[in-house]
Amino acid sequence: MKNYEIMFSLSNAKSNKLRAAMVFFNKKGLVRDVTSLNSKNFHFNVLGCEDFTFQSFIITAPETSIKADGIHIGRSKGVIIIDTKIGTVDDCISISDGTQYLKVSKVTCGPGHGISIRRTLGRYENKEPVSGITVTGCTLTNTMNGVRIKSWPAQFGGSASDIHFEHITMENVSNPVLIDQNYCPYGQCNDKGPSKIKISGVRFKNIRGTSASALSVKLDCSSGFPCENVELADIDLAYSGAEGPAKSECTNVKPTITGKLSPAICQ
Repeated sequence: MKNYEIMFSLSNAKSNKLRAAMVFFNKKGLVRDVTSLNSKNFHFNVLGCEDFTFQSFIITAPETSIKADGIHIGRSKGVIIIDTKIGTVDDCISISDGTQYLKVSKVTCGPGHGISIRRTLGRYENKEPVSGITVTGCTLTNTMNGVRIKSWPAQFGGSASDIHFEHITMENVSNPVLIDQNYCPYGQCNDKGPSKIKISGVRFKNIRGTSASALSVKLDCSSGFPCENVELADIDLAYSGAEGPAKSECTNVKPTITGKLSPAICQ
């Protein structure tokens, strides 16, 4: 295994303008002790990797950036992200088709859009399944979303399975727990039929903290392919705003409920 240690800045001090930048990885290896500053695009794009580890990263971009995911992963197996701090305008970690056996732990995220099984699911044809995803021991602060799975309605089929979000702390997070199979930003969907992505084997366990929205748990699954084997255990999310108390919403899914739950799930 190769060990890469690099430090770089992607800002232009003379013009005070941000330079578009994207760092690609497509090999086995370990990358650690890296700071990425002010990228306009994805900070790191991991495609076609196997047994690749990110450790002790700091990723920072202003909320006014244009499309700046922190770490984007696709068509890769055995990727590990650990002890990393990400603040950006889009997803802190975005997980795309073909990602298998991903482990994310001890990551702090914020600002940003959270940690996502992302929106390309169902948008394009012949995409590989997503499976074996574990996100644990992470903290999300002031993010637009928490942990989520999203897919486009209608278009193309696929699957996302064996996904575990566990021991997550939310601090003033909108949409802390979210499955959204009607993801259609900016009216880009031509067909309003149900998503053809099959979601199964998903666990949300020991997720605690504060929600910035009253709807703190939303499971909006496909009417064509309802979610299966979804479990929620020990959820404790508080909301203190004008729309309170916190609530949940479930569509086309019958989750297994265990432990103490706040809000009450799907009642």
